[in-house]
Amino acid sequence: MLKQYYPYILLVLAIIAEVIGTSLLKDTDQFRRWNIALVMIGFYAVSFYLLSIVVKTIPVGIAYALWSGLGTVFIVLIAIYKYQEIPNLPTILGLAMIVGGVVMVNLYSDTAH
Repeated sequence: MLKQYYPYILLVLAIIAEVIGTSLLKDTDQFRRWNIALVMIGFYAVSFYLLSIVVKTIPVGIAYALWSGLGTVFIVLIAIYKYQEIPNLPTILGLAMIVGGVVMVNLYSDTAH
């Protein structure tokens, strides 16, 4: 039974790896801090590797929409906490639309299941 959820578990792990990598991007100081840059690149590599496995089962458009959309939302949340980068109202509305789009893709797409 768990096997049917395996691609989605890998997708969640790919999103987590991408979010960690992206959250380290600013800390690389334009790649001057090479040790952090290498860790960041490692997380991106893991993310893309997992995503390449996921697209064997989940259509690439659906997988990428989830990966990029949810990743964007989580990065904004991390930026609020880590850098005190508070989004304005249009940004919040845009993020709400991204979340709504992710929900729509998962609930109503014929190819998502």
